Amino acid sequence: MSVHDDLTTAQRCLDDLARSVGRLEQQLGSSGLEMRRVRTDAEHLRESLALLRAAVSHPGSSRGPELVTIPDTPYDDSLWIDTDDEGLGARGRHAP
Repeated sequence: MSVHDDLTTAQRCLDDLARSVGRLEQQLGSSGLEMRRVRTDAEHLRESLALLRAAVSHPGSSRGPELVTIPDTPYDDSLWIDTDDEGLGARGRHAP
């Protein structure tokens, strides 16, 4: 079986699960905490499978963010004019 066949089979099983959860809700009611948890878990599974399908169909898009190189050279001191040192206050000023 290919990955797409397995994903399709998993989708069919999740569809069956959603139908079964719906029938259980009709019989037991949807107000109980346990029923809400089951419904929410089933929805999370559907969302996760949809994300997995998207990742498989677009394999290049699952890469992480592009890395940005930060140079080792010191920053320009003019960036820090009129700034406060955290916990120490402004430069050149003294506590009263």
